[in-house]
Amino acid sequence: MHWILYQRDDCHLCDQALAILAQVPWPEFDSVFVDEDDALQARYGLQVPVLHHARSGRELAWPFDVATARAFLQATDAD
Repeated sequence: MHWILYQRDDCHLCDQALAILAQVPWPEFDSVFVDEDDALQARYGLQVPVLHHARSGRELAWPFDVATARAFLQATDAD
C-alpha cells in the first residue's frame, strides 16, 4: 500500500479528512494512529491529519479540501 493517513484517536479534523478522502475518491490507504508510536508522535504531534505517499515521501498536511486532495493525488501519481 502506498498511502498512509496519519491521525489521532478522537480527532474531529481526522474525521473531516476521512470524509474528504471519501469524496475524491481516494485509493486504498492505511490509517496509522500517531498516539501509538513515540517517534510518530514526535514527528507529527498536533499536525495530524497528514496524508503520506510512502513511495515518494510526499505529504499533504491538514487543512485540505477535495480539490487540494485531488490535485495532490494527480501530482503524486505523475511522479
